[in-house]
Amino acid sequence: MNFGGWLSLTVRLTVALAIGLVLGLIFGVPWAALALVLAIGLAMQWLHLLRLLRWLQADQTELAPELPGPWGHLVAMIVRLYRRKQFHKQRLLRLLRELRRSTAAMPDGVVVLNPQAEILWFNRTAARLLGFRGKTDFGLRIENLVRQPEFVRYLRGGQFATPVIVRSSAGAEQYLSLQIVPYGAGQLLTLVRDVTREARLEAMRKDFVANASHELRSPLTVIAGYLETLTTDGDIDPALAGPLQEMQRQAQRMTSIVQDLIELSRLESSDAEAAHQPIDVVALMAQLRQDVLARPQHPAQVQIRADSNAMLLGEELQIHSAFANLVENAAKYTPADGSVQIRWWVDEDGGHFSVTDTGIGIASEHIPRLTERFYRVDAGRSRATGGSGLGLAIVKHVLQRHGAQLSIDSQEGRGSTFTCHFPSERLRAAMNVASAVAASVQ
Repeated sequence: MNFGGWLSLTVRLTVALAIGLVLGLIFGVPWAALALVLAIGLAMQWLHLLRLLRWLQADQTELAPELPGPWGHLVAMIVRLYRRKQFHKQRLLRLLRELRRSTAAMPDGVVVLNPQAEILWFNRTAARLLGFRGKTDFGLRIENLVRQPEFVRYLRGGQFATPVIVRSSAGAEQYLSLQIVPYGAGQLLTLVRDVTREARLEAMRKDFVANASHELRSPLTVIAGYLETLTTDGDIDPALAGPLQEMQRQAQRMTSIVQDLIELSRLESSDAEAAHQPIDVVALMAQLRQDVLARPQHPAQVQIRADSNAMLLGEELQIHSAFANLVENAAKYTPADGSVQIRWWVDEDGGHFSVTDTGIGIASEHIPRLTERFYRVDAGRSRATGGSGLGLAIVKHVLQRHGAQLSIDSQEGRGSTFTCHFPSERLRAAMNVASAVAASVQ
């Protein structure tokens, strides 16, 4: 604070009042003289204020008025604040230009959305990939411009961890990956990538696997038939019995792998949602239990627990395949004195089918990769038990078609629990039966 200016103003005002008082005493009107002095002082301050306001309205710092006392100090402070504001404004503008230039140079598209999914800004790559038309599209909702149903469901679903792949609306065989990243106060950042090459390679891989699987099925059938004939032929040298049985076992294993590959290719060939056929899960559980008990080697206890009789809406063959894979895996990796429990229950989150075993368990570092095709925790043990490494990949694709998810909870040496979580729209109450059943079959 400029105390000198205020002191000078006070001294001048005091001197003026003293002179006015003296003159007023001389002429016999002291109060009138003081009032006149104060009025003149107020008028001068009013003029200084008008000059200050006129200068502020002109917004021209180079034409700052020269005012006496505190007014001059006030003008100097305003000039300093203005210049500081201009400095920070220019700095922010430079940073914003640098940010826009860097995002414009990115090979990926960037679209900034507000909480209502309205477009605030996008770079040139996003405009090229999504067909945006510059500033005329600012303020429009993004689903009005990107109308692919997959992206609309992804945007409204609120689950943005995994990007969605859509076909470009440009008409060409172009595929785009879109992922939304929330940030700030409800704002959304949409990242757009051209994944046409990856999509074509994936399509080629699927076609190769499907074609190779179908081509291998016929020769394997012939080989398995001849091996079966040779193993039942009494004239074969007994020394060849062991090798022939091993060859037959490996042929059966190869046939199982081919069948799983064909099933997986069939599931991958269609992204359509599964049908809504009613499936009696309780009856399916009983059938799966009988299948396990019919195996030459099986756990000592195979229990089923039905906490609900709600029907599951889906494709029965696919659901049977997925559930059977989970139960067979549990039976394979559970010792003879162990147990397996198959459970079905319903709560406010939907329907849940779980398989719990007391087997060898799985180390935590392997769990994220279990649904990859041909991934094995213990390759040697999987080959010994006849595993193809495709069962959980089939389970994952079946659940995806039914809008469901797979969760895995396992501790090495203590057992595992595989749980399928189905949404509520995939459930229907059973007809003419109580809404909940609790059963346990030993």
